[in-house]
Amino acid sequence: MASTPAYALIATDLDGTLLRGDDTVSDRSLAALARVARAGARHLVVTGRPAPRVRSLLARLGCTGLAVCGQGAQVYDARAGRLLWSVQLDRDLAETALGKVEAEVGQVFAAVDQDGEDGRTLIEPGYRMPHPTLPAVRVGRRADLWAEPISKVLLRHAELSDDELAAVARSAVGSLATVTMSGPGTVELQPSGVTKATGLALAAEWLGLGPERALAFGDMPNDIPMFRWAARGVAMAGAHPELKAVADEVTVSNEDDGVAVVLERLFPAA
Repeated sequence: MASTPAYALIATDLDGTLLRGDDTVSDRSLAALARVARAGARHLVVTGRPAPRVRSLLARLGCTGLAVCGQGAQVYDARAGRLLWSVQLDRDLAETALGKVEAEVGQVFAAVDQDGEDGRTLIEPGYRMPHPTLPAVRVGRRADLWAEPISKVLLRHAELSDDELAAVARSAVGSLATVTMSGPGTVELQPSGVTKATGLALAAEWLGLGPERALAFGDMPNDIPMFRWAARGVAMAGAHPELKAVADEVTVSNEDDGVAVVLERLFPAA
């Protein structure tokens, strides 16, 4: 009789974790995820990317179930091609929060991810996309960012580091929004109280699973809530120091298939 796997739920971030720098997933990682599926465990993508920006990646991964997107603000059904759940960031609150940040640090450059299954990423003049492979639409002025419902705001500053900007934003914004840092050049404002952990917990509940047999992989501070929710958290070799500080294990880099290295150990080949 086959033994029950130690973990029933595998939650993986994408950028800097499961994905290589060129946005590809290695054959080794795909094979490791196939082992997970054969063992009866579930794999959930948990990403800061909004749902419209992960469809093709989910198809490449063979994911036909749920995915947690938008830093936990969206739960997406890949098979049905629709959002099962989403939370919007109030646009008036977002504009107020942005103003509070600028009162502390001067001009910032902003972008938004629109809510919905076909929501676009809009960028104001001066904003530079940190991930050039992701499509974005440039608007003429900041007011255009608020034309449609949004799920989050992305911020950049000409001089401050990501850590510095995130620290100032948390202090300035307070309870108006949740502030996260999800990658180089990616400081974000999202609905208050929403994190990767809240989205993951909801998706896991729908699957009849809980944190006690959940294993999470990540590389940035936005993965900290997910690590605290899951039974075990594995950080990548190049992970942010804040995430490494709360991780149970550090694996090799995403370029060296760090997720696969751990999964191969936990889910031996039949």
